[in-house]
Amino acid sequence: MFEGVLSPVFDPLLSLPMIWVVVIMAFIITLIITLIYKFTTNQNLMKELKSEMKELQKEMKELKSEPQKMMEVQKKAMQTNMKYMSHSMRSMLFTFIPIILIFGWMNSHLAYEPILPGQEFTTSVLFYDDIKGGTELIVPQGISSSGELNKTISDGEVKWVLKGEEGEYLLEYKVDGKSYTKDLLITEEQSYSKPVKVVKDKTVRQISIDNNKMKVLNLFGWKIGWLGSYIILSIIFSMILRKLFKVY
Repeated sequence: MFEGVLSPVFDPLLSLPMIWVVVIMAFIITLIITLIYKFTTNQNLMKELKSEMKELQKEMKELKSEPQKMMEVQKKAMQTNMKYMSHSMRSMLFTFIPIILIFGWMNSHLAYEPILPGQEFTTSVLFYDDIKGGTELIVPQGISSSGELNKTISDGEVKWVLKGEEGEYLLEYKVDGKSYTKDLLITEEQSYSKPVKVVKDKTVRQISIDNNKMKVLNLFGWKIGWLGSYIILSIIFSMILRKLFKVY
């Protein structure tokens, strides 16, 4: 239901490079949080509390040689900080649900690379340790395998290498008289089916389509996914927007 609401708004962004999608989403979310925080908190009070905490921290540094007095000031600083935090929490009531929904959309569209038409990919079934024997993969028209579809379970796992034409598919896995299915999406667009299906029925642990994880930022060779990239960008945007809107 919520996917249908958010997709028309955010799906057009998926035509952009992934770094720009995350930059735009981080800016939008940070802007929403900043504005809601500003207008749902008493900014005069927050400014006073913040100034008080700075003064108390300065005082504690000056009282390093007097532990007893420093402890008293530290206790007062903690009380002031708790008061600041309790007032800050109010804004979370207004932002929690919409931000969670937006994060859900991002996780569904930015966490993995799509499987492209003609691209080889693997699908795997993870079994419980005591499960032995064989398993069969039944593929629909439009999907082909580079090896046998009937395989023997080895070390609690079976893998197949597949490729296919663009489209939506349903793969069927047969083992020990049971049948399991996993949806598959092959597309040139930035979209994918949920890669992992958790089963846990005493035979199969999980079924997965092994999409490559999306890497958005590359910092000196350190490749970061959408969440890490979002956190870094949101910290930068938060510092800028708080100064711009004079938020305390």
